[in-house]
Amino acid sequence: MNRIAINFIKLVLGLVLFVFATNHSSANTIIDNDTVKKVSATAHKEVVEGEYIYIAVEDMPKSPAYRDEGSSYFTTQVNITDDGENIEGDAANEPSIAFDLTDPDKIVIGWRQFNTVSNNFRQAGYAYTLDGGDVWTFPGVIDPGVFRSDPVLASDSDGNIYYNSLTVNGNDFYCDVYKMESGSTEWDEGTYALGGDKQWMIIDQTGSIGAGNIYAYWNSNFSICFPFQFTRSTNGGESYEDCIFISGVPFWGTMATSSDGTLYAAGWSDYGYIVSVSHTAFNPDWPVAWEPHSEVDFDGSPGFGTGPNPGGLLGQTWISVDTSDGPHSGNVYVLNSVERYSNNDPLDVMFARSTDGGFTWDDPIRVNQDISTQNWQWFGTMSVAPDGRIDVVWLDTREAESGYNSALYYSYSIDGGETFSVNEKISEEFDPHLGWPQQDKMGDYFHMYSDNDYAHLAWANTLNGEQDVYYSRINPWFVGLEEKSGVEGLSVSVFPNPARDQITVKTRIEEIGEIEISLFDVLSNEIQQHKETSVNIGFHTSSLVTSSLPDGIYYLKVTFNGQSTIEKLVVSH
Repeated sequence: MNRIAINFIKLVLGLVLFVFATNHSSANTIIDNDTVKKVSATAHKEVVEGEYIYIAVEDMPKSPAYRDEGSSYFTTQVNITDDGENIEGDAANEPSIAFDLTDPDKIVIGWRQFNTVSNNFRQAGYAYTLDGGDVWTFPGVIDPGVFRSDPVLASDSDGNIYYNSLTVNGNDFYCDVYKMESGSTEWDEGTYALGGDKQWMIIDQTGSIGAGNIYAYWNSNFSICFPFQFTRSTNGGESYEDCIFISGVPFWGTMATSSDGTLYAAGWSDYGYIVSVSHTAFNPDWPVAWEPHSEVDFDGSPGFGTGPNPGGLLGQTWISVDTSDGPHSGNVYVLNSVERYSNNDPLDVMFARSTDGGFTWDDPIRVNQDISTQNWQWFGTMSVAPDGRIDVVWLDTREAESGYNSALYYSYSIDGGETFSVNEKISEEFDPHLGWPQQDKMGDYFHMYSDNDYAHLAWANTLNGEQDVYYSRINPWFVGLEEKSGVEGLSVSVFPNPARDQITVKTRIEEIGEIEISLFDVLSNEIQQHKETSVNIGFHTSSLVTSSLPDGIYYLKVTFNGQSTIEKLVVSH
């Protein structure tokens, strides 16, 4: 079948699905549409304001760059000089992060770069590290003097990194995608990639025949492709296919792929929060067809144009899929910061999951654990590690001394989203209203990537008194870890507790030794034992299965070099 015929089929399928989606509710309707807040897709867009002003970095004042390290995280500023100093008077926000999957020490972060806070002209800024995040190089911008916004970075399995960047020509919103090849730190000349405002891009990193496919979707109202909103590249970004519809016409959201290449798109729509699925996008020889969307009840709607980020979004819809070989493989997860319907909370971080490929969704749960309905939990961001761990971060005003002062919080789940760890504060408090570059916001999103060891976050804050971009490496296995166990040189934490199907025992040791973990019932009968010899200094994790145990109280005994500590464990199915 030739390309013209394929494009024609895609167009017809897209029109059919669009008509279906706009005239019928989903077969999985779980929201009373009378309660859906009418957030228009035309409520927010990028606007070209101000003229390009060249300012030499060497002529700008400098100050020490911000850097911080806690027991469970490491944070450092990335938009810095060659000498590692902060550049005073500029601004940077809306960061996105990508890893070279062939070189774990190479990370790239892109952002909206403002040469001066007195001007609203923005460009495609970026920085890279070649040592795993300790030292960063900020070469400048990709396309000097050209208006660019909404940066989104992604990588393929071969180590190539891509930078999707929005630009505007008159009333035409479109995107260019730049490529940094593996082994290089330079971008190519870029490829026209259709697109539009609030675009998101992902690359299939699975072992399916769709590996390397590039997918992008955006707000169709502000696009050179209006009224279409999705494109695909099956040739490594050399070209992008004609635009088509996504069922339900979502916006302000993201995409994800499953292990078999199934493509998911999530966002807000006229139906509320929705997820659309394509089982054909992975095959380069097939046209992309989207199935009727499903609706996700988050007990709320998107936050926009108010509170701590009055000129922008307060969170976009995140979707991720568990691609591990574990018990939750194939689960689909969605998350967002939402204005609650049931309790008038201004913003909570809400999470929902599907165990049947996105057809139906469990009731949502709240990730932030504060009981107040007055605090703002905004910019909720999620990613899933290869082993299935779910990482979530957000900005939180729960300890604000004044106004909308916020701190970064983190929580994770290792049981498929059934429970989340105790919320951990991993930054100082800061005022998000500082350093605005002639627009009242700190961008529209953060971006996070998870591996089995860490959550890697690109985010913006004003910890140094102005708006800049930061990299944080979060160690989930140390979040909530008790410093004292009663045994010298040993720290122990058990999660989740109460337990259901399994528990993870986290230990940190300060010298080489032997660890023995035993589980006992209340009659002191040993049920399970796990033993490791010649264990190296550092962090270690072990799992014990509790799915077959009756509900009740149990005791976990952790022995290190002959000395023991005991933790109380509750099993409740």
